Amino acid sequence: MKIIETERLLIRELDAETDADFVCRLLNSEKFIKFIGDRNVRSAGDAHDFIRDRYRKSYDDHGYGLYCVELKDGNAGTRVGICGFVRRDTLPGPDIGFAFLPEFEGKGFGFESADAMMNYGRETLGFTEVLAITTLDNDASGRLLEKIGFAFDKTIDTPEGETLRLFRSVA
Repeated sequence: MKIIETERLLIRELDAETDADFVCRLLNSEKFIKFIGDRNVRSAGDAHDFIRDRYRKSYDDHGYGLYCVELKDGNAGTRVGICGFVRRDTLPGPDIGFAFLPEFEGKGFGFESADAMMNYGRETLGFTEVLAITTLDNDASGRLLEKIGFAFDKTIDTPEGETLRLFRSVA
């Protein structure tokens, strides 16, 4: 199901049957593991289950989640990353998240999808505040968040003992 269309991108729900190879590749990319974490997804079968049990479950439980970002036009259907909202028990509201395959970083897809997602969050989902978290050393994501209107709020400690930067946007 299509969520948003931008000038260059289509943002749609992830599908366990068709997106498993892409999700496996993304979740095992070096920066995903470093900045987001190792999800222990090692095969297309693992990714299929992860999409069903995490991403699709979020759509059902919360009405939103992380979505597939793919190219339009000449490269239509090329999956480049994910972007969307996550609802965590440890945060008081939805937080925006994004990740892209290495070969599609630095091309503006993060900004284009995150900016469109924030508009979707305000206009369609009715969000008045959105949060975001990054590791302490993930400066690129911090800069992108600031570019779409977030400001650093404070550092927080997770139940797993990790210290993260919390950003806040009044949507």
